Amino acid sequence: MEGFFIDVQGTLIDDKNFLPLPGSREFLKYLNSKKTPFVLITNNTKKPSEEFISYLKNLGFEFEYYIDPLMVAGEYIQNKTIAPYGQEKFVKIMKNSFNIDYKNPDAIVLGIKLYDNETISGIIEKLLNGSELIGMHRTSLYSYNSKRYPGLGAILEMLKYAADTDYVTVGKPSREFFDRAKSYLGLNYDKITIISDDLKGDLIPAKQLGMKTVLVLSGKIKSEKEINQKPDFIYKNLKLLLENWRKNGR
Repeated sequence: MEGFFIDVQGTLIDDKNFLPLPGSREFLKYLNSKKTPFVLITNNTKKPSEEFISYLKNLGFEFEYYIDPLMVAGEYIQNKTIAPYGQEKFVKIMKNSFNIDYKNPDAIVLGIKLYDNETISGIIEKLLNGSELIGMHRTSLYSYNSKRYPGLGAILEMLKYAADTDYVTVGKPSREFFDRAKSYLGLNYDKITIISDDLKGDLIPAKQLGMKTVLVLSGKIKSEKEINQKPDFIYKNLKLLLENWRKNGR
């Protein structure tokens, strides 16, 4: 038996309007019809997990298993005071769930945002004073209003270099996050294929664990010319992937 990890933003839904991409709902229906197990793995931090699950199901996506960083964040943050930074909705979720201290936090917790220099400067000062650095995920690129910006992974690497400190990652592509997703399937990594629009943030780390990798060009990456490392397969979107499967009798 084989199973799948399927990314959400840029793979199932677009990054601008958050609506289904071509063939995405049909792709999940096809997997369900074949009784092929899969997990939706997303770095969503903008909506509470249950709210985002309901949103996806209201769009017509049929799935059983889902995981995002908010579901496992407590394992990293428990008993710590934190200073969360990111988009307003993410910060609100953190403030409602954990002990907040912006003066002398045990840890800085970063979500994605278009950060200004003053905010980055304040974060660096806290890191130099001994705060830990925790990233909610490690995306390579951030798509916003049809433009591409440094992802949270790039920001974390910048802070690591500037403050001479390391960091931990809660969501993709941390081994712990992938292990949690794998537990839903009960399969070894060599029996799992991951489908995503993020080559560096999802697929390359997954390939190192033994997974097969499929890059879709419906999100962060627009063309094969933009990448240097190759996944196992590349498709424009899930619609063309499904058409190829049906053509070849899969």
